[in-house]
Amino acid sequence: MSSCYRRLPAAAGCSKNLPAPSTSRRHAAETLWLPHRQTDRWPRIALRRPNRSKSWLSVATAAPGEGPCGDGDGRIGKERTRAAGPCRYAVGDSEGSGSGGVDRAVGVGSWWRLGVGRREAEVAAAAAATVVLGVGNRVLYKLALVPLKHYPFFLAQLATVGYIVVYFSILYLRYHAGIVTDEMLSMPKAPFVAVGILEALAAATGMAAGAILSGASIPILSQTFLVWQILLSIIFLGRRYKANQLFGCFLVAAGVIITVASGSSPGHSLKEAGIFWSLLMVASFLFQAADTILKEIIFLDAARNLKGGSVDLFVVNSYGSAFQASFICLLLPFLSKLWGVPFSQLPNYLRDGTACFLNIGQISSGCAGAPLLPLLFVVVNMGYNISLLHLLKISSALVSSLASTFSVPISVYVFTLPLPYLGVASSLPPGFVAGAIILVSGLLVYTWTPSTTPPGP
Repeated sequence: MSSCYRRLPAAAGCSKNLPAPSTSRRHAAETLWLPHRQTDRWPRIALRRPNRSKSWLSVATAAPGEGPCGDGDGRIGKERTRAAGPCRYAVGDSEGSGSGGVDRAVGVGSWWRLGVGRREAEVAAAAAATVVLGVGNRVLYKLALVPLKHYPFFLAQLATVGYIVVYFSILYLRYHAGIVTDEMLSMPKAPFVAVGILEALAAATGMAAGAILSGASIPILSQTFLVWQILLSIIFLGRRYKANQLFGCFLVAAGVIITVASGSSPGHSLKEAGIFWSLLMVASFLFQAADTILKEIIFLDAARNLKGGSVDLFVVNSYGSAFQASFICLLLPFLSKLWGVPFSQLPNYLRDGTACFLNIGQISSGCAGAPLLPLLFVVVNMGYNISLLHLLKISSALVSSLASTFSVPISVYVFTLPLPYLGVASSLPPGFVAGAIILVSGLLVYTWTPSTTPPGP
């Protein structure tokens, strides 16, 4: 009998429920055999399907002294006493009939490509969902401000409170369903505090600069977000980018600038506002980029340290939103002033905003569309944030930001459609088509990678 195997690294450990080796001789095609440790090779585990002319053969090998497949003494499952380590797997096709057959390792490349293809499909589906929800988030925010045009600060606080209530409710349900574990909830809270601080600072600086800047200057400055993400991921994650990825990011940023800024005078707007407010907006995007990189670090650390292999994204969302709300409360005097609401009048402002949101009272005449439009915005905004964090978890912070950026030109086009409550539809910017083509080209350049082959034996 001749056989050859190609070993592939596996991220997950072996099953702990494999049966113990039997001392009695059984049919070769019906046996799950677990040979004990030998001095000249690693332990092997073979799985065969009984009474078939073709059966799958899976062989798991572990280096001596490593687990979870082997721990140096041939024991598995609960008998292990040493720390788990990585396994190596080989998948082959066992051909035979009756009492034996010939083992032939085939299809390894297919299995490798299947795993890569599934991951790429998952990332692509998550990115598409993020783009769709990102467009809905931008459009519904504009619609929600129709009834609450005098209460934008109330809408922001409504969304913040909604985050906490909904996220912790989902976290509670997932905890009792066994999806969220005590180990996840006992993670150090310092990173979540940092997330809250960064999000609060991003909101404060963004509001301050946004009150002064106007026109297409904000979308142009927002492209520094990609630059910050690349720099921070290189510094804190040790990530290295290929030339096509960097060039793709440049094309994406250029496409957004051309799409949004064509037909306007962003340079004049920036010159009028002054360099300080432009730098403050750039600092806001720095805080946002640092927030996404920190969340990626949280997921990576959890994948290494938690038994479950990862942390549920609602743990990150819930605690991050709670600490963000706490720091926002500390900044309320400053933030309310930015929205043109003196802090002493904030209670009356929130009371009137609530009445307009519920569409009741004497001021409800100018609140047509409430509460439906604001509620739709809050719901879609939550879905967008969850989708964005899920994409970050399964890919990277840069990929999630590229998906979010792609929603900008689509939103510009949607606003040219006859939407309810918005009145006359806007016209497409002169450079919309050219900018969109450049943006899509940038995404294609970023995602292009040369063909790869499975690792050799």
